[in-house]
Amino acid sequence: MRFIVALFVCTVAGVSVAAAAEVCPGNPDALGTSRVLTINPGEFTRLGTVQYKQTLPLKDHEVVLTFDDGPLPPYSDIILDALASQCVKATYFLVGQMAHAYPSIVRRIYNEGHTIGTHSQHHPHAFELLSMQRVEREVDVGINSVTAALGDANALSPFFRLPGFGRTNAIERFLENKQLVTWSADVDTNDWWRGSTPGAIVKRAMRRLDAKGRGIILMHDIHRATAMALPILLRELKANGYHVVHVTAAGERPKSLPELMALPTTDGRVSLTVQTSDSSDSSVTRQSHRIRKRSESRHHAVHSYYPGGLSDDRMSAFGQ
Repeated sequence: MRFIVALFVCTVAGVSVAAAAEVCPGNPDALGTSRVLTINPGEFTRLGTVQYKQTLPLKDHEVVLTFDDGPLPPYSDIILDALASQCVKATYFLVGQMAHAYPSIVRRIYNEGHTIGTHSQHHPHAFELLSMQRVEREVDVGINSVTAALGDANALSPFFRLPGFGRTNAIERFLENKQLVTWSADVDTNDWWRGSTPGAIVKRAMRRLDAKGRGIILMHDIHRATAMALPILLRELKANGYHVVHVTAAGERPKSLPELMALPTTDGRVSLTVQTSDSSDSSVTRQSHRIRKRSESRHHAVHSYYPGGLSDDRMSAFGQ
């Protein structure tokens, strides 16, 4: 979606740019993205009233959509399709090992205009109980994995969300010293609860959002129920007069990243190469990653931080 500058609001909170009131291709009744809020990480430390006093400077009935824990096919792709159909932009907090496993989806997220932050390397249990050495390693390696999947360090935003909201003063000081903005949330949909249906997720999200009137909405792009709930939620947001704000970090970022192509090899692996404008010219094609083919069972093995599988009660898994 193309944007034009309709308004500049310069404050200590950042720069707000109103998006053009254009028709969403194929969907004239789309929710759309109302404006872009560019923030300077040096002016923000911690965001989200679930845990902190400060949050984003949103107006009444403005929301920011965020997704944690991915990417994971097919759910991440279904969610991206839903967002694209409504011309809505979101913020993603990616787990490093998932980005390493699915770099093509990471690049799709970026190339479709969404903001990418990080969420640790392995999403360990009880993050707040880890040694600081382990915390630092989880944060740093997670950033490195997502950066490698993107292929360009400038594509990554300095945004971080604590696994399981596991905070301590020492962890927060470490993140602040790294000039990372720590994101919590204002509205937690609890879409990971065992047995949550798409309808229940939407109802819970709207009830909590209506009570707040605005805020950062937390979801997870690794669950089937969330993928099924998102189109309904976007329609409910539109029907109830809510507007989506896209948050970006100040600084120059690449307009797009080259896509990755999967090429079969003779050793049972998949070779991922960067797709250039002329993929037939081997001189401009470089190999960037090499990953083993994963069966459906190995899909879920990646999620070692969810004992028993993705449907387990994650509150228990995170020791909350």
